[in-house]
Order: sequence, then C-alpha cells, then structure tokens
Amino acid sequence: MARSTKLLIICGFISLLSSISVYAEDWRDQMEKVIYSPRYFGPNGFPMPELQSGSVGKRWEVELRGEYDYYKGDKTKDLYARLFIPIAKGRAGIEISGVIIEDYTMSPETRDERFAVELTPPIKCFGDLIATTYVQVVRSEKWADVMVSLNLKTASGGRLCDARFTDAATYWFDATAGRTLLKSADEKMSLRVQAMIGFYCWMTNNMVHRQNDAVSYGGGLTGIYRNFTLTADLSGIKGYKNNGDRPMAIRTKLNYEIKKNIISFRYRHGMKDDLYDRYSLGYIRCF
Repeated sequence: MARSTKLLIICGFISLLSSISVYAEDWRDQMEKVIYSPRYFGPNGFPMPELQSGSVGKRWEVELRGEYDYYKGDKTKDLYARLFIPIAKGRAGIEISGVIIEDYTMSPETRDERFAVELTPPIKCFGDLIATTYVQVVRSEKWADVMVSLNLKTASGGRLCDARFTDAATYWFDATAGRTLLKSADEKMSLRVQAMIGFYCWMTNNMVHRQNDAVSYGGGLTGIYRNFTLTADLSGIKGYKNNGDRPMAIRTKLNYEIKKNIISFRYRHGMKDDLYDRYSLGYIRCF
C-alpha cells in the first residue's frame, strides 16, 4: 500500500475519532440545557397524579394498558402495567406501576426545542417505576370518604438525552375526598363526586434550585350504571417556576366489567403545559 494511501487512512480515522469526541461533548453539553418541566419532556416524564374515588379498593388488580400520545411534534406509544394489593382489610393498599417500554418519533423542531439528541430511540426505552401507598383516613357514607396517598417515582427511566424520562427522583402526596350523591335502591346506578389536593416535587438539573415544587389538584365525577363506570375529571399540577411546569388535563375513563374482568378505555386532553392527547386501551383482572 502506498505511503500516501496509508496517510489518508490514518487521517480519516483520526478525523472520525475527533467527530465522535465532539459529538460526545455536545451530547453532555445539551443535558445541561434540558428544561426539567412537563412541557419539555415526553408524555411519561412527569406522571400526573390520578384522581381516585376517595375509597381504597378491596380487590387485587392487575392491569396492562397500551397508550398512544399524540402531539404535532411527538408521537409516543407505550405499554403500561399496574399491580394493586389491598392490605389491612381494605383500609390501606400498595401499588406498583409504570411504563414498561416506550417508543417515540419526534419532529426536528421538537427535538431542538427540548435539546434532545435523537428523533427516534436507537435502543429500547424503558420507563420509570412508581410505588404508591394508599391509606383510608375516613370512610363515611353520610359525610365523605377521605384517602391519602404517598407516591415515589424512581430514576429508572431511560433516554434522558432525548428528554423522555428525567433520571431523577420525584415524589408527591395528596388527599382525596369522595362522596356518593345519588344511588339507586338496587345499587346498580350511582353518581359520585371527588376532589383532590396535594404536593408534587421533583429534582432538576439546576445547581442553584435543585428541585421544583408544585401544588397538585383535581376534581371530577363518577357515574355507574350496571356494569359500566364512566369517570371524568379536570386535574393538574402548578409549579412555582412557571417554566412549563403547569400542565392541566381533562381525563375521561370508561370501564366495562364482567366477572372480575374489566375492559378500560381512556382519553386525556392536555392543556396549558400538557401538550398531548392520549388514547389508551387496557385490561384489568380483579381477584
């Protein structure tokens, strides 16, 4: 091989290594620019607190759900799983939930706005794990049921470089009150109202303000007719930084149950800093 050819190969190899090194440095620099708020992350980066009925469930539940989140700059598909275990004769319960795997396609504009690296995941993207404890504080048909929940999101999710999951701990706790307004004599039809207030906190990449604090809130109605249950609520969180940390959503859920098997369809319309519309279909097995 001629000396000039060898020289060209060596120069090309050095140039390749240099470009890889520069890319790595750019990737790390980008992470310092990522804005840790719901508006600038994927739809599962900051889980919205669920508005509950105010009463801790008394049955084991295993759920598997497919979800599709649409936003003009990001289309996301994921598989979600949940396990609920009642304890202390229904006075408390523990729940483990989270996104098992996520797939996404971002537009170049969204990628640049979020200081992300890739438009699609080059490797499998796994989600965060959420551990929840429910405690029944008051159970009263005459007044209201009151329940508190303590929630911790782990830092197990991947693809921080694409602003999908935060790679940082998040926790929140809330109190929910629910009261049945109407109920038929045979208990096959009822109408219930519920409201929630709580505190939501997450770690950020800001070296001065290491965390962001928010108020969580929600209110909604639940109607039951025979085997059908329809729930609608308006919920959200309001952070103090006002940097995309004030998502709000209208959520609806329709369940059909037969012999401890539940088919669940959900639709969520995001508002303010929640940019997504979500469609999901799930199966729940009760024991």
